[in-house]
Amino acid sequence: MNLDTARNKVKEKMGLHLKFIYKGARNQIEEFEGRIVECYPHIFMIETDNNVIKSFTYNDYIIRNIKII
Repeated sequence: MNLDTARNKVKEKMGLHLKFIYKGARNQIEEFEGRIVECYPHIFMIETDNNVIKSFTYNDYIIRNIKII
């Protein structure tokens, strides 16, 4: 998967209520639900159900640090 493909896949899911799994540092796994609210050239923003804004890069999506379910 290349960067343009990742951007398009994330943009397709924008606005939908989704579940996310984030694999962070030191094998910490965080699961949360929310929706993708903004897509920028290098990052995308997720608003969780708790009204917390999180940002991720498209590279995080490509290397599967963030999974969209």
